[in-house]
Amino acid sequence: MECFDVIVVGGGPAGLIAAGHAAEYGRRVLLVEKNRAFGEKLNRTGGGRCNITNAEFDTRVFLSFFGEGAKFLFSPFSRFSVQETFDFFTERGLSLVVEERKRAFPETHQAADVTRVLMEYMQEHGVEIRMETTTKQLLLEAGKIVGIETGRGAITAESIILATGSAGAAPDWLRETGHTVHDATPDIVPLRVKEQWVKDLSGTTLDPMKITFTAANGDRLLREGRILFTHFGISGPLILNSAHEVKKLLKHGPVAARIDLFPNLEPHEVDTCVLETFGENKNKLVRNVVKALVPTGMGRALIALLPPELLDKKVNGVTLEERKALAKQLKDLPLTITATMGYDWAVVCDGGVDMAEIDTRTMASRLHPNLFIVGDLLHLSRPTGGYSLQLCWTTGFVAGESA
Repeated sequence: MECFDVIVVGGGPAGLIAAGHAAEYGRRVLLVEKNRAFGEKLNRTGGGRCNITNAEFDTRVFLSFFGEGAKFLFSPFSRFSVQETFDFFTERGLSLVVEERKRAFPETHQAADVTRVLMEYMQEHGVEIRMETTTKQLLLEAGKIVGIETGRGAITAESIILATGSAGAAPDWLRETGHTVHDATPDIVPLRVKEQWVKDLSGTTLDPMKITFTAANGDRLLREGRILFTHFGISGPLILNSAHEVKKLLKHGPVAARIDLFPNLEPHEVDTCVLETFGENKNKLVRNVVKALVPTGMGRALIALLPPELLDKKVNGVTLEERKALAKQLKDLPLTITATMGYDWAVVCDGGVDMAEIDTRTMASRLHPNLFIVGDLLHLSRPTGGYSLQLCWTTGFVAGESA
């Protein structure tokens, strides 16, 4: 039977850095991955550009975005923080650039370059890699984890690092070893909308804007930022990071939402803007002036929402009441949220091993000290914007050093 010092199960970001770092410490490391190629998760982040991390270098501020989970992360982040992530990639020839909301990307804007750097890191330190190798279960002897059973046979090791993510069979393996594993929920996910006018705007981005969600029981949620219209509803950073709260509102039935196209203007200021635009287009039909009233790409939405009799009027025939109603509409576009898009569309799920069962100084299981659990297998909620990948880099690096 084959034997290694360390087996890493899963070739995602946490697994890749864990394998490389364990080997850097002189350990004989095997990485097993069920897929044919690496980089599946990395290639999805940041629209294929790979949002490596968030350039918030104050660890306390960074971890505040993990909510109650922050208290578990100060120890690992003291060992490998955002600054260490920047250093890791730049020292290996991949410069990072910082964009809005402090999101950091490779300067090349190619996720494949991130995977390449990690592959070179593993190769440099002699990690043995086996692709298309399915792990079937953890091997236990007398209650101790001694290895893994794969589709190609059993392999033993002194230490096992699980970096599979919260989907798949790993949660069941961990439950069998006595761990408390929380079911995954699609917390960061787009929202499904009823109205066709929203779907007709697919691909349109609106920023800045304000959206108010109101549940059937009257509970409200207000958010401001960027929204992306899609063929099924709405997405973008603002929506993804609000989905957890919207999901609570959906327990009472469909959620009524209102979009304010001009959050920085008072209603009377919007009316003044409409008046000025009408003054410059007195002899045109309202439908032909609509695009000049709203942010780029939103003209179709307003046409769909305004009464045909108003759209077919000449601007100089619009009454004071009609104009004021139009101005009000610009700050109050109605839509109906019917559901989240579910697991298949989720960016990050919060399921995984209960953090109380992890020694975060090493990322080792408190139940099985030679089992290390990292990345998305940990029960930690976090927003989009580089936080999830930074969790992978940090926990993977610490586990690799400790295994």
